[in-house]
Amino acid sequence: MCQCECVSHISRRKTSSSSSSSGKARSQAGKFVNQVGRAETPKEQRSSSDASRRSHRPPQEAATPHAPSPGSRTHHTPIPNMGSGHYFWAILYFASLCSASLANNAKINFREKEKKVLDQILGAGKYDARIRPSGINGTDGPAIVRINLFVRSIMTISDIKMEYSVQLTFREQWTDERLKFDDIQGRLKYLTLTEANRVWMPDLFFSNEKEGHFHNIIMPNVYIRIFPNGSVLYSIRISLTLACPMNLKLYPLDRQICSLRMASYGWTTNDLVFLWKEGDPVQVVKNLHLPRFTLEKFLTDYCNSKTNTGEYSCLKVDLLFKREFSYYLIQIYIPCCMLVIVSWVSFWLDQGAVPARVSLGVTTLLTMATQTSGINASLPPVSYTKAIDVWTGVCLTFVFGALLEFALVNYASRSGSNKANMHKENMKKKRRDLEQASLDAASDLLDTDSNATFAMKPLVRHPGDPLALEKRLQCEVHMQAPKRPNCCKTWLSKFPTRQCSRSKRIDVISRITFPLVFALFNLVYWSTYLFREEEDETF
Repeated sequence: MCQCECVSHISRRKTSSSSSSSGKARSQAGKFVNQVGRAETPKEQRSSSDASRRSHRPPQEAATPHAPSPGSRTHHTPIPNMGSGHYFWAILYFASLCSASLANNAKINFREKEKKVLDQILGAGKYDARIRPSGINGTDGPAIVRINLFVRSIMTISDIKMEYSVQLTFREQWTDERLKFDDIQGRLKYLTLTEANRVWMPDLFFSNEKEGHFHNIIMPNVYIRIFPNGSVLYSIRISLTLACPMNLKLYPLDRQICSLRMASYGWTTNDLVFLWKEGDPVQVVKNLHLPRFTLEKFLTDYCNSKTNTGEYSCLKVDLLFKREFSYYLIQIYIPCCMLVIVSWVSFWLDQGAVPARVSLGVTTLLTMATQTSGINASLPPVSYTKAIDVWTGVCLTFVFGALLEFALVNYASRSGSNKANMHKENMKKKRRDLEQASLDAASDLLDTDSNATFAMKPLVRHPGDPLALEKRLQCEVHMQAPKRPNCCKTWLSKFPTRQCSRSKRIDVISRITFPLVFALFNLVYWSTYLFREEEDETF
C-alpha cells in the first residue's frame, strides 16, 4: 500500500519538471542510499557476531541466566528490522526513477517529431507527387480543390492597354488521404512545408493573365500546411497584370467589369474540379483606394470551358469598377464650357474690330482642338463614338460657328456698305434730276411772247403737275392708320433697316441663339447619358 501511495504521489507531480532536476534527485537518492548502506553495515556485522557467539555458547549458559556482577556493565544491543529498512529505500529509489522518466516524457522535442512524421509520410518510395489524390471518401471521383482569394491591392487600371494590375494572396485547399499522420494527442496541429514540389499540386493557371511574378523578399512568400486528416492548404502571394476588355461608349460616365479567371490546364472535370470556398471566398483589403476608379462590388461565378479534349473546370470573379467623374468634370467639361463661352465674346465686339475678333476666334478654336487631341491621346482608338467625343465635337462646333459668324458679319458689313454707297449715288442722281426738272419748269414759266410780256406763274398747280403729285403722296404716307405693335418688330425696329445694319442684326441674333442652343444641347446630353448609365447599372 505504501508503494501505491508513492506511485500516485509521483504521478500527481507536475510534468514540467526539468531533466536536470530529475537527474539531481536521482543522484541525491543514490547517494543517500549508499550512505545508509554504509551506515548500517557495522550494525549488521555486530548483529551477526552476536548471533555466532550465541550459537557457540553452551546450552547451560544459554539457559541459566547470569546475574550481573557488581561493577560490571551490561550492553543491550537492539536488533533492527532489516527487511523494512531495505524495502523503504528501494521504494524511494524507484520513485525517483519514475519521476525522472515522467519529466523526460513531459519535455518532448516536437520539432524532431515533425521531422520523423515528414520522413514517414514523404519519404522515398512512400509518396508520389505525380499521382493525384482520390475523390471524396477515397473514391475514384475527381479531386475537389476549393479556392479563396484575398485582394491586397489594385495598382493601375489602364484604358489604353485595357488591363489592370492586382496583388493578391491565392489559396487552394484539398484533401490527400496519403498525407494522414498521428497528431500525438493534439500536440501537432499541422506540418509546414515551403517546397511545393514535395506534394501533388493542382495545375491551375490564370487564363486572362498578361504578366505575373512571385514575391521572394525576404523569403519566398509561399507555404504549404498539412493537417492530420490529410487536408492540404497552399497559400502564395502573387502580383498579376490581367486583361480587361472595356466598353468605352459611355466614357467617362462608364462602369467597367474586369474579370479574374482561373482554370485547370490539363486535368479535366473527370479528374479535377475547382470550387469556391464556402462562406466568404473573396476578401478585399479595407480602405482600397484607386486614383480614378471605385470598386463598387465583386461577384463570384463558374466558367467551365469545353474543348475538343474535354471539359475543364474554371472559376472567375468579376470586379465592378465605377469611374470617378469629378476628375473629368474639372479637367475636361468645365474648360470646354469656358472656351465656348469665351468664343461668344466676339458677338459683343464692334464689327469693325477685325483683328480682335479674328484673333479671339482663332485662339479659342486652336485651344479646343488641342484639348480634343489630348483627350483622344489618353484613350484607345476604338471604332465607335464615345460620350466624350460627342461633347468635344459639339463644343468644337460652337467655337467654329462663332468664327464663321464673324465671317458672315464681315461679309454683310462690306456688302451693306457697297449698297449704301450705291444708294447714296442714286439719291444724289435723283436729287440732281429733280433739281434739273424744277429748273426746266421755271424756265418754261419765264418764257416771253412776242409782245415782250411776262407770263405769270400760276398759284394753283394743275392735277398733272409732278410737284403736286409728290406732295400728295407725302401726305398720304403720313396719314396712314397706325397698326398694332409687335414685340419682335419693336425690338428689331431699334436697329435701322438700312443695308449697312444687317451685320449688327446678325451679332444681336447670335448673342441669343448660341447660348440657347448650347443650353439645349447640355440638357439633352446629360439626360441621355445619365439615364443610360442607370440602365447599365440595372443590367
